[in-house]
Amino acid sequence: MSLGKKRPVFDALFYSIGLSQSPPTQFIKVCDCPTFYKITKTCKIAINLLHCFFVFTFRKEVVCFMRLTNGFCSGLLLVGLCACVSTEPTEEVSELTAITPEETLSEDEAPNEGVIPIAHPENEVTLVLPSKEEIDNTPLETTLQSNPNDLWQRVSRQFAFDIPEQRRITNQKNWYLKHPEYMKRVMKRASPFVYFIVEEIEKREMPLELALLPIVESAFDPFAYSHGRAAGMWQFIPGTATRFGMKQTWWYDGRRDVIASTQGALDYLNYLHRFFDGNWLHALAAYNSGEGRVRKAIQLNEKKGKSTDFWSLDLPRETRAYVPKLLALADIVKNHDAYKFDWPEIKNEQVVEIVEIGSQIDLALAAELSELDVNALHALNPGFNRWATDPDGPHRLLLPVSQASVFSDNLAQTSAQDRLNWIRHTIKSGDSLLKLANQYHTTADIIKQVNELNSNVIIAGDHLMVPVALKSLSAYALSNEERLAAKQNRKRGDYKFDHTVVSGDTLWDISRKYDVSVKSLAKWNGLAPRDTLKLGQELVVWVDKASDSTREDAIIRKVSYQVRKGDSLSRIASKFNVKTKDIVKWNSLNPKRYLQPGQTLILHIDVTRSAS
Repeated sequence: MSLGKKRPVFDALFYSIGLSQSPPTQFIKVCDCPTFYKITKTCKIAINLLHCFFVFTFRKEVVCFMRLTNGFCSGLLLVGLCACVSTEPTEEVSELTAITPEETLSEDEAPNEGVIPIAHPENEVTLVLPSKEEIDNTPLETTLQSNPNDLWQRVSRQFAFDIPEQRRITNQKNWYLKHPEYMKRVMKRASPFVYFIVEEIEKREMPLELALLPIVESAFDPFAYSHGRAAGMWQFIPGTATRFGMKQTWWYDGRRDVIASTQGALDYLNYLHRFFDGNWLHALAAYNSGEGRVRKAIQLNEKKGKSTDFWSLDLPRETRAYVPKLLALADIVKNHDAYKFDWPEIKNEQVVEIVEIGSQIDLALAAELSELDVNALHALNPGFNRWATDPDGPHRLLLPVSQASVFSDNLAQTSAQDRLNWIRHTIKSGDSLLKLANQYHTTADIIKQVNELNSNVIIAGDHLMVPVALKSLSAYALSNEERLAAKQNRKRGDYKFDHTVVSGDTLWDISRKYDVSVKSLAKWNGLAPRDTLKLGQELVVWVDKASDSTREDAIIRKVSYQVRKGDSLSRIASKFNVKTKDIVKWNSLNPKRYLQPGQTLILHIDVTRSAS
């Protein structure tokens, strides 16, 4: 392993022994190794002991000797860390999370090479779409015989990529061939959307293999979220999504909108195809890891006089497996008869239709107007985060073809005012627009707009009209709040703790407090390990054993404490059975400065165990 590849190890080392103030980007992965904690703890103890020894023995030379001490202990730590890194598995295992208890995907079900873990909703969304003629409740068909009415036959006839004899392709192909049930589940998710995707690709005269890319990216799940902060069927990170026209607001996330994300993904792929002078494999690799990284790999090979084809480039492990997955899938689709593989059929016909709605509408009302279940409607329109569509658009819904005319007729008889449910709120002392927005699950801007307010000032006794959900929030099971609640309430251990984020909290700090991994903590709360936390954010923590500091009967209260003469941080910490560093964090204090009598401190204490 080169020095460059050991960089995360050095970064983790410096942070852990106190030579760096912030955790490095790749700190989480290195520190998830249990051996890491034992090594760092040992080295910290060694540094402190040697520090004391040098202070009392050498005094003036303490700075010089401390440098030697840090260097010596850092060397010991580095040896241990390298052992941790060298014992990591050479290939990552995908974590396609369980979608239903009955359809749990075990870890060995996912391809073994280079996959970013993807989180799916806790509950499977089953969509039975009516066909043009009648409601068809029959399951997806699978057959070894070619069916001319199968959409995948239409797709495979237009495949353009050559499939070389490559071990990486063979490995991926073997995995898919061994897991036909996995592909049936994926095609079940894909069935409402794949016809639209194929049509869009054909309009742009792009390779039809791209219709398989959502399988590689998200298993065709619009609600998928990766630990790299990518979301949606096409797995866009926020910055790239904005760059290609997918807006992200409180009401709406274009990354999960099948229409917007498909168009954005094809725009991005077209751009990459031009960027790499018509080389589709380079473009696909860049879609996964970024054009800058692929370009650098090409330039490096050019300098060394090596081939610059995809197979010769030094790319991340995930990217090296990414393109082979797509090519393996294309080979199976085209030759499924020869492989005796039951590739699930999807009818070669339009099953959903885009319907313009003109303005914001409650999703429960839209479901009634289209004679659909709320969850079925929301599953077709996963871009909407809340109980209603975005007031600023897009003003459209994706509906089954057979229900589109019914919806349009019913919508025409519904006034714009009646598309939302309203409540007349009497302003009380202490009310604010933000407080009301949180209370009624809307935004302050919407309340201002509806009531034609010029500022955020509201007066007690006045009245405001506020849009509210037609049904209880639990009826909108695919909204952000309900999906998060389902994820957080899924039992992951014997004890569940609720943690409210306070100033200075990070996932790393919270994980250490409860002795859990950052990766698990993020997963339980629908986050990425590097996500920034918000003040007041509610997190759940699952543990199998409750320590004394995290007992289930703990009652945490926020109290104000006025500093008295003679008080110190350690004395106050001892008095309330809290940690000094927590008092510093809660109050953004400089620990080197003395407390002043009369100074007010905020404390979060367990009233069942505090000394007074």
